[in-house]
Amino acid sequence: MNTSPTVRFETREQIAIITLNRPDKRNAINLEMRQALIAAWERFENDAALRVAILTGAGERSFSAGRDLSENTDLSQKTFLPILGDNVQASKPVIAAVNGAALGGGWFFTQMCDLVVAADHAVFGMPESKVGRAPAWAVWLQGVIPQKLVLELLLTGNPISAQRAAEIGFVNHVVPAAQLMDKAMELARAIVATAPLSAAACKEMVYAAAEMERGAALRTAFHILEPLYRSEDAREGALAFREKRAPRWSGR
Repeated sequence: MNTSPTVRFETREQIAIITLNRPDKRNAINLEMRQALIAAWERFENDAALRVAILTGAGERSFSAGRDLSENTDLSQKTFLPILGDNVQASKPVIAAVNGAALGGGWFFTQMCDLVVAADHAVFGMPESKVGRAPAWAVWLQGVIPQKLVLELLLTGNPISAQRAAEIGFVNHVVPAAQLMDKAMELARAIVATAPLSAAACKEMVYAAAEMERGAALRTAFHILEPLYRSEDAREGALAFREKRAPRWSGR
């Protein structure tokens, strides 16, 4: 395990566990955490042995309260947060294990993840309007939850429960807090069992299609998947199926 003051990075099997580690500050994001997170994501992306990452928060109170407003910084909203798929590369699957309140930028961190598992006491909210701000990243939510609900969350600043977040399709699984990491690890292991190229292609395909009309989305999917079907892993998968054994993935 490699430890940074604000972000812990550890590995189990082929899974990276990245923990926001300022529990006394509700895991609020300051400049030090920002830099540590960028380093953690780069380490995960560049390590071929790591297949999946789990992002969680230290303690039971908060996943993250968002940007630390007690720290003055000239960085804009656009450049302050490490954004997966934007200013930070993220080709591999990421799971959010939401251990408490995910507010403001903390909710954005869960939104950047591909899957979300939440403790049953977790809440999600965008309180920026209560401090004279507004989150640009809320526009991404419209592809996941209804527009009217996005507006209610923005205009009131009031949070929703993990159960409600699951009902509207934002959260994949809600579990008792004691089972949170077990569930996240269960999902991560299921992904590790699949072919690396398949996981990367599926992620790229789904996000690309979200910005296109149906015909263009299908053409893009064929384009993304064509190299996959010519890969060594595709041949290995079919062979393993015929031989009734577990596949031995090479990532090629």
